[in-house]
Amino acid sequence: MLIRRETPADVDAIRAVHSTAFAAPAGGDGMPVEATLVDALRADEGWLPAYSLVATDADGQVVGHVVGTRGRVAGEPVAVGLGPLGVLPGWQRRGVGSALMHAVLGAADARDEPLVVLLGHPDYYPRFGFRPAVEVGVTPPQPWGPQYFMARPMNAWRDTIRGEFRYARPFDDL
Repeated sequence: MLIRRETPADVDAIRAVHSTAFAAPAGGDGMPVEATLVDALRADEGWLPAYSLVATDADGQVVGHVVGTRGRVAGEPVAVGLGPLGVLPGWQRRGVGSALMHAVLGAADARDEPLVVLLGHPDYYPRFGFRPAVEVGVTPPQPWGPQYFMARPMNAWRDTIRGEFRYARPFDDL
């Protein structure tokens, strides 16, 4: 497996990853919002190409994707909003998601991002250093439970970063 930045040739494969990874259970229909969200994020001013990463197999086929876009705390561009992160079902539970998470966090830290924020499962993301965002003074943009809205302060973190978090604009349309 190789983790690398997204290229224009990956767009359809990335959409397919999220369409499959977040597909409705048997009998459901419609495109998962995660699949169309990535396209909308790519067209938004909050798009950060350095944080759109793919995992590829030995043949170069895209098997996973993660994206981080510009987030704001109290109106300041001091955070990365992480997600979605998707892995093809046949590649799940094989370390692809963890590898993507480590890569995107490493990229954010290397680029001096102070904070990475996500909405996710409280049993999965703490292994990557995430904790409830309210513990660092960052509140969710919607009334989500604090156990699901999580943050990971990076090396450039400052205690003065406090307030309401805002994702890139396409998240508002969900």
